[in-house]
Amino acid sequence: MKVNVEKMEKNCATLEIEVEVEQVNKAINKASHKVAQKVNIPGFRKGKVPKAILERYAGKELILEEAAEILVLPNYLDAVKESGIEPVDRPAIEIVELEENKPFSFKVTVTVKPEVTLGDYKGFQLEKKEAQVTEEDTEKELKRLQERYAKLQELGEEDEIQNGDIAYISFDGYVDGEPFEGGNSPGYSLGIGTGSFIPGFEDQLIGAKINEKRDVKVTFPENYHKEDLAGKEALFKVEILGVKRKELAPLDDEFAKDVSEFETLEELKADINKKLAEDQKKFLEDQLKNQAVSKAVEGSEVDVPPVMVNDQVERMIDELGQRLRMQGLSLDQYLSYAKIEMDELKEKYRPQAEIAVKSDLVLEAISKAESISSTEEEVNQRIEEMAEAYNQQPEVIRASLESSGRLGMLSYGITMDKTIDFLIANSTIA
Repeated sequence: MKVNVEKMEKNCATLEIEVEVEQVNKAINKASHKVAQKVNIPGFRKGKVPKAILERYAGKELILEEAAEILVLPNYLDAVKESGIEPVDRPAIEIVELEENKPFSFKVTVTVKPEVTLGDYKGFQLEKKEAQVTEEDTEKELKRLQERYAKLQELGEEDEIQNGDIAYISFDGYVDGEPFEGGNSPGYSLGIGTGSFIPGFEDQLIGAKINEKRDVKVTFPENYHKEDLAGKEALFKVEILGVKRKELAPLDDEFAKDVSEFETLEELKADINKKLAEDQKKFLEDQLKNQAVSKAVEGSEVDVPPVMVNDQVERMIDELGQRLRMQGLSLDQYLSYAKIEMDELKEKYRPQAEIAVKSDLVLEAISKAESISSTEEEVNQRIEEMAEAYNQQPEVIRASLESSGRLGMLSYGITMDKTIDFLIANSTIA
């Protein structure tokens, strides 16, 4: 096989590939056999048709198309390996010549991983804060626990809605005196003060009682997701069907026993303080790493192909979907609740995706320049950590990673982590 590589603009490469005659003839014979198995020719059993007759009945083009399918992929992969390019998208194939007893030549145009021009990536000035957990931080976490374990009490007809209550309401909405799509509900639970509804809607229900009817006047935001309603005034006729109020348990030793494994409130506070300190330390360490990577990216030059950004956006959407499923939600439900279309969500993620791709490319370039890579011992250690976290045997985790093709990703992640550690080790931290 002969390969000629031509680098083009916009991170594209063209490979001119020529395959030797012997391999071509074998592929055509194999293709003829495959076609012969598919066609019925009078007087011949399937697979026993002479090539000349087969070409007359099935057509020579069909056989050559089959041969091309046999030849293109393995030779393209060999050409990629030989040339050292790193494709990041599906290739565009152009058959130049395919004939029996002649070399097979074809062209491949493909987007490749861009080259990175590194700037100075040593000697950065980085800032690192020390973890500090205040009494106020601990009290906020206690308050969050108090809210989480609060009991909901049904209010009576004489009780008035307050901020923080949950109102069960029915409503009918009108714009310009006409009902609009999605503007009515026979029953809707609304957290007063959550800001989950149209601005100003919840405030106008404060002081209302069960069975009371109120007219609520609001204006849709200018950037409202439904363009026909954006910026328009609306009237909602609302009826209060029921109200629930949170009843917070007192912060005492009994509360600590109910919500944790601790016997006293002071023990619970100490544990909260410890966990907050650990979380803050991890957050500040991540900030330091982000500083180092950002500075390395800022000093480097790289033209990121759109296809790599698109792929990163899709990965981010997939990760969001996985997190939502763990919370019992689907991606479609999330989009509905957030009042956003999929295309809008993708555009929202795009700037973040471009930074992520650029960061990976720069870190890869630094790891190659500094000969940084993961070792087998480091991979094994990471697998053991995963096994402990998932309560599985290391062999099971490794087998799962290998079967899913993610073992290489694990090794890549370790290399990236070591490269970031290298940047920090070669920086001055204030």
